[in-house]
Amino acid sequence: MTLLKYVSAALAVVLVSGASVVGYAVWDIASSVKPGVALIGETIGPPPDIGAIEGGVNLLLVGSDSGQGDPQYGRRGETLNDVTILLHISADHTNATVVSFPRDLLVPIPSCPKEDGSGNWGSQSTNKINVALAYGGLACVVKTVSDLTGVSIPFAAKIEFNGVIEMSNAIGGVTVCVATAIDDGQIGLHLPAGQQTLQGWNALMFLRSRYGVNGGTDIARISNQQVFLSALVRQAKASATLSDPIKVYGLAKAAVDNMQVSNSLRNPVTLASIALAMKDIDPQNIQLVQYPSRFGSSEGLNGVLPIHDAANVLFAAINNDQPVQLSGTTGPGSTLDPNATAPPVDPSNAPPVEAVTLPGSITGQNSAQQTCSEGQDYRP
Repeated sequence: MTLLKYVSAALAVVLVSGASVVGYAVWDIASSVKPGVALIGETIGPPPDIGAIEGGVNLLLVGSDSGQGDPQYGRRGETLNDVTILLHISADHTNATVVSFPRDLLVPIPSCPKEDGSGNWGSQSTNKINVALAYGGLACVVKTVSDLTGVSIPFAAKIEFNGVIEMSNAIGGVTVCVATAIDDGQIGLHLPAGQQTLQGWNALMFLRSRYGVNGGTDIARISNQQVFLSALVRQAKASATLSDPIKVYGLAKAAVDNMQVSNSLRNPVTLASIALAMKDIDPQNIQLVQYPSRFGSSEGLNGVLPIHDAANVLFAAINNDQPVQLSGTTGPGSTLDPNATAPPVDPSNAPPVEAVTLPGSITGQNSAQQTCSEGQDYRP
């Protein structure tokens, strides 16, 4: 969500800046966009006019661990959707829900067209959600998530590890709170307790760390990632990052150089219009939630199983365009910052009274909450 917000906002600023900047920047960014991906059943309408996109938005962001562009950051011979995040922006542009899916979530994988056009992969009754990218690329991940949730997803983007590094460098780093030191010997990440400003390699490793986070699970890793994302949202809001044309141009360029997008997102105007829909949403109305799951096995595979009753509440709210609010914890990889000072309350940005309260099995936080990572010492 946050990466796409910055990419889109950057394009929005570029498009409304001085004429000489527009001429170069739009050409440069547009020429960097890679060929688009046709989503299954996709039809492309005309791009919107400059301004906030009309109505709601459902967008899937996929983080690939293939190492394309720089193999040192990826796995050898594998192309998995290491991160899968669904963003829903409400039709009135007052709130957003961001759902992270555990990579070990055991779900049905639908039949998807092969990327080389040689036919279709067969469907699978159960597999880990992170194999969908290997079976049919970005379009297959979208179909898998759409079938699982019942949510129609017209927009999607895939980003490689290098993109995370370049984006964090372009923004000048993100400052996060570490409650307990993170010592992840598997990936060589060592962060002491306290406030840490992360960019480049450290930012990527922080987002990837699993064994250095309390409990060493993918469930904990997601809550640790939410510490980073919520800090990023607050930092951008406080520092007026999105009003600096040079900085946002750098963010846009870093992202498009390392992203593959659906055909529906290839037009810079569409990206800009999504950014404009997000820019005025208060952080307390951006909910970062984790797909509800429990550890278990299915058809001989160990992983995490969906908690369907809780998930049905979450996705019914999204499909009905209702805001949500959390009642559970922030998750095992994070904790509320005991030293945080409460931000001033703006009644105009209060959570909507009609918000759906999610079951306690759904963990997460809103972006206004200041949280800290819960690390641990792991030596492989």
